[in-house]
Amino acid sequence: MVQFNERLKSARSALKTLGELTGEQHASVIHRDAAIQRFEYTFEAIWKTARVYLREFEGLDVGSPKGVLRACYQVGILNQDQTALGLQMVDDRNMTSHTYHAALAVKIYKRLKTYADLMDFWLEKMEQHKKKEPF
Repeated sequence: MVQFNERLKSARSALKTLGELTGEQHASVIHRDAAIQRFEYTFEAIWKTARVYLREFEGLDVGSPKGVLRACYQVGILNQDQTALGLQMVDDRNMTSHTYHAALAVKIYKRLKTYADLMDFWLEKMEQHKKKEPF
């Protein structure tokens, strides 16, 4: 449980930094790109927190972001719509880290507030569920 709590703290901190840059209608290119960078590391922190949660509290060993999202659905952390949004978020995160296209960056930036809300919910649900006995 110690590892989960450490990951949770780190994920919350990352999410806070993302929240500082999301939601502006007319963001500059620099602002937008910074927000996307924060999205990348925030998503990494959160899916890895979920991976530790699944191992420590559910007895599941899952190794990929999409697998973690699907497992969180199976154990009741996320619902079907949230899982679908999360899978889209993984695809967007992968696109931002492997290539740069301005039009794609604009589209993803517009989704960041929704993604941040989902990641916040995801962390909250894991915190609520961790109260049960570890696996």
